[in-house]
Amino acid sequence: MAKKDSYSAKDIFVLEGLDPVRKRPGMYIGSTGPQGLHHLVYEVVDNALDEALGGYCNKIEVYLLPGNKVKVVDNGRGIPVDIHEKTKKSALETIMTTLHAGGKFGGDAYKISGGLHGVGVSVVCALSKEMRAEVCRDGGQYVQEYTQGKPKAAVKKIGTCKEKGTTIIFEADPEIFKEIEYDRKKLLSHFRQQAYLTKGIRIDFYDERDPEELFEYHFFFEGGIVSYLKYLNKNAKTIHLNPFYSSGEKEGINVEASFQYSDDYEIKEDSFTNNIFTVEGGTHLTGFRTALTRLINDFARKGGFLKESEPNLTGDDIREGLTAVVSVKIREPQFEGQTKGKLGNTEAKTAVEAVVTEGLQDYLERYPQDTKAIIEKSVLSYKARKAAKAAKETILRKGVLDGLSLPGKLSDCTSRRPEESEIYIVEGESAGGSSRQARNRRYQAILPLRGKILNVERVRLDKMLANEEVKNLIIALGTAISDDFDLEKLRYHRIIIMCDADSDGNHIKTLLMTLFFRHFKSIIDKGCLYLAQPPLYKIQYGKEFSYAYSDEEKEKILSKLKEGTKFSIQRYKGLGEMNPEQLWETTMDPEARVLIQVNIEDAVEADRTFDMLMGKEVGPRKKFIQTSAKNVKNLDV
Repeated sequence: MAKKDSYSAKDIFVLEGLDPVRKRPGMYIGSTGPQGLHHLVYEVVDNALDEALGGYCNKIEVYLLPGNKVKVVDNGRGIPVDIHEKTKKSALETIMTTLHAGGKFGGDAYKISGGLHGVGVSVVCALSKEMRAEVCRDGGQYVQEYTQGKPKAAVKKIGTCKEKGTTIIFEADPEIFKEIEYDRKKLLSHFRQQAYLTKGIRIDFYDERDPEELFEYHFFFEGGIVSYLKYLNKNAKTIHLNPFYSSGEKEGINVEASFQYSDDYEIKEDSFTNNIFTVEGGTHLTGFRTALTRLINDFARKGGFLKESEPNLTGDDIREGLTAVVSVKIREPQFEGQTKGKLGNTEAKTAVEAVVTEGLQDYLERYPQDTKAIIEKSVLSYKARKAAKAAKETILRKGVLDGLSLPGKLSDCTSRRPEESEIYIVEGESAGGSSRQARNRRYQAILPLRGKILNVERVRLDKMLANEEVKNLIIALGTAISDDFDLEKLRYHRIIIMCDADSDGNHIKTLLMTLFFRHFKSIIDKGCLYLAQPPLYKIQYGKEFSYAYSDEEKEKILSKLKEGTKFSIQRYKGLGEMNPEQLWETTMDPEARVLIQVNIEDAVEADRTFDMLMGKEVGPRKKFIQTSAKNVKNLDV
């Protein structure tokens, strides 16, 4: 896109005031918890990225400073400082203190732009205890400072500059954010993604919060989304050599798409609009899927991979094992939802479909071996789907014929109200026996597992459904699975994994969480999956005793005992070592127990972690164990 050199006060359009932000911050940044806190950083960095998308900036620096301060520096054009025609104030002050004021809302300052919620850096200003904006442009250096969104003084010129750019320093307001702790890993993940999506941008990150332990990281990727694709697939075994990549412009929309298949069964599709991650997809992803499904079917027919009597491959057949990245740059994106989770522009579907069709036609003809590998995997997926469907129908049909009979091993609760019912998934018959005696029969159900369940990361649905333990769990939950999954039919609103506090117990927890993440993710999203926390120790002193749930808690209890007090420590290695009374009062009594709710903070990172820990590739898992071993404090062998 052609650059426009003029960028002044006339390019800044004002829509409404700033007052509502501090009253209802969650409306503008999603929450006042960790997610909202990090969104402040993203919003400022996204403003700098908008300059990069326009071709005006190639370097962004982000600093975490002592005192909860964040500094973001870019070498873009610098925010305008001339007087705004409508507000009669400096454009810098207008942008910083007026909601929906910026070059994105009209004029030609930005052809395309991102920004987290489209509300701009003014929201960051409003939710900051202190903020300072420094601008270098037109040979001058300008500064303005703010407190809780209010300017301390007018914009003033403090010197001269040879370069151009903007520096924003802010300190999140503790009146809004009760806990201010920036997660370096979370920030790096976001910046890495943005650097992949913005060719030619360098993002330098510095963590200077601890002067004794300075940290820095630098991102620069010339390969763009192809580099990002390789990063997403770095733990996977790919089945064809050449990644697909196509780019083009249709109807004023810039389109980039890239994909590569692995021998996995999962589908990973990351879609972006103006560098905003559209977690729920949208029209651009629909266009990609349409083109992919049509062309793979065409080539499968031409190549004789499908018989005339066989139906076309479905989209799910074709996308099994697919890792894809779709990115569009569009002048006026229309998002569904406050957090821009889904793109709604119909023209984006047409543009992506056209660009991918053109590029994929050429790719499939140019690389016949890759084409063969992709189609053979899709056909294998089709055959496995048929087998899985038959197995699934057998399970469901069996349930119907038995009057929806539940597994014989399930000790169900008497309540039929899901909102008050909970099910404990326990390890082994011994723990099952104790927990059955300990439970409150009215609302607590017990389902014991025999040994370790199947690792569902390494098998298709048909193999999974043939496993007795998995099958029992599916029937007990009541939701069915795959296409027939219905969250409304969930029989328990608290599903609690209760395993021994040893390495085997931790492995079983991981296997179960893999099952839920891959096949019952909606249950996690609904907040229904929990991990029980049985105690590690029982400390007896005289006629009294205490339970400790960690080594730190054990030491704390011991430190409070008076000198000379005799005590004994029992280390619980299994739930079966507790009698029913102990199990109830430590792990199952709602008034005393500790439950950890399982949630998904970063779905992409979670997907990569499950791939690495539970997938087929040994190398990445071995590397993880070697690097993590030094952090293990206690190991049960």
